[in-house]
Amino acid sequence: MDVVLILRYRKAVTYGFHVLLGALEEHRTGTSYEVRFAESAEATAAEIRAAAGSRVLVLWSFYSPDAAALAEELAEIRTLADGPHVTHVAGGVHATAEPVQTLDAGWDVAAVGEGEATLLRLVDAGGDPTGVPGLVYRDAAGTVVKTGRAARTGSLDEFRGFSLRWNRFNALEITRGCVYACRFCQTPFMFSAKFRHRSVANVRWHVDRMRERGLRDVRFITPTALSYGTQTDEPDLAAVEELLASCREGIGPQGRVFFGSFPSEIRPEHVSREALRLVRRYCDNTNIIVGAQSGSDRVLAAAKRGHGVEEVRRAVRLGLEEGFKINVDMIFGMPGEDRADVDASLGLARELADLGARIHAHTFMPLPGTPWRDAPAGDVDPETIREVDRLSQRGALYGHWQRQRDHASRLAAAAEAYPRPGRSRTILPVLPDKP
Repeated sequence: MDVVLILRYRKAVTYGFHVLLGALEEHRTGTSYEVRFAESAEATAAEIRAAAGSRVLVLWSFYSPDAAALAEELAEIRTLADGPHVTHVAGGVHATAEPVQTLDAGWDVAAVGEGEATLLRLVDAGGDPTGVPGLVYRDAAGTVVKTGRAARTGSLDEFRGFSLRWNRFNALEITRGCVYACRFCQTPFMFSAKFRHRSVANVRWHVDRMRERGLRDVRFITPTALSYGTQTDEPDLAAVEELLASCREGIGPQGRVFFGSFPSEIRPEHVSREALRLVRRYCDNTNIIVGAQSGSDRVLAAAKRGHGVEEVRRAVRLGLEEGFKINVDMIFGMPGEDRADVDASLGLARELADLGARIHAHTFMPLPGTPWRDAPAGDVDPETIREVDRLSQRGALYGHWQRQRDHASRLAAAAEAYPRPGRSRTILPVLPDKP
């Protein structure tokens, strides 16, 4: 039987799909398949109906804050088009961290871990999940079946970072995994707490293909931009320069290179004049993103950030002195914060705004798969809201922090409903004593 892969194609998750397609286009398989893209619930249902007679795999990928809304959409799609030949497969960080919750929300299969090898094996099997590593599903008796650990790429060079066959391009993932393992972040706990880098030669191959297709902008996906090429917490600026120089040459005089700006950031302790001047020499971005997260050294220590407040101040000053616009990520409502910690964060936000930086504000969300999964939802009190609003009104602060408050409450409720083994109640983090 032929297999039809229907991608529930949403702007928020296109990068992940493009990587899967990049792996698929190089894969030799005896299975006859085709790929279709669906950008709405109605379009997804229409593609399911059009694929009658084939085995249909509807592929989903989503972040934890989107899980509840997409479960409602899945239910809608099932009312419009469904059948025994249709399997809805959820992948990404949420499905990896909460596979049983994902099944209970309506998906047939949860793909756990990195998806490239899992998808290829699933296609080889004609869409049958039995025995394909990296999957969780329920058998006919309703028993949860776990097929074992998904294959993990040893090097990012193993698979393409976007798809030429389907003409789907995106920012290029140059580093996967993160040695810092911050307690609020899903990245190191899905991809491992170590770095895996795409080689300069492989990056250049991708840039050359982009230029051939008439694309002009090169951007990068990485949890910490200046960690490229290193396996430690120290930057390797020679490796960074080799990368940027190759990309600059490859994209040509009409192209642009962006590094340390969206969709990546720079850790504050990595910011130096030498690093900033490398970015200035080879890149086109006039802004960089610095990850601060809190203005309290106590909260930063509890989060295992690996830096303090003074490194944030220094990074912002250096960035501004070198002519960059600086955006600073900060998270309000972190677990265990008291009034003094909140005041310290607000004070730092005001101080950096006065220097000329902009604050990118977030509300803490207890994300599945992280050490702080069982922490309470971020609590932003009225006084803090008023101060954040004042910064926003003067153009010094932006972000979706208010929407994230709602997401945080839903995630906390889900964590309570699905306690981790040995945990039936919320566990508060232990913060270090104040000096």
